[in-house]
Amino acid sequence: MNTEIKLPKKIMLRQREITADYLLALDKHLEDVVNGKVSDMLEIRDFADQMHIDARHLSNTIKLVTGKAPCFFFEEKIMNIARQQLTETDLPITAIATKLTYDPSNFVRFFKRFQGITPKQYREQVLSASLLPAKTETVTI
Repeated sequence: MNTEIKLPKKIMLRQREITADYLLALDKHLEDVVNGKVSDMLEIRDFADQMHIDARHLSNTIKLVTGKAPCFFFEEKIMNIARQQLTETDLPITAIATKLTYDPSNFVRFFKRFQGITPKQYREQVLSASLLPAKTETVTI
């Protein structure tokens, strides 16, 4: 017996629109955080309030459309920013943590949970990889 529910196209389009709006709002918010325009990290309920929908509805819709919870996208984007800051700037790790609204010790734990190594180890790894001579092949004809 097939229990799959077929949703009307209008509802599916609205779910995709809600998801896209959330991802755009998240990108803008994180850009504002990095640029120092805001000092507090928003939560899912804050995004839902901005979008004038219930937080549970936003969360359930994102999960339904993407298969992932809203926090997945939040954490993934924060990790991308952290990696970028660690590789492209010489900011101290504590400054990066503060910029991303983390207490430095919590930031190290957060980063290690997703990357498997500490921010310091990550920076050292990237730096040492960039200092290695590029592998080249010589072909003689």
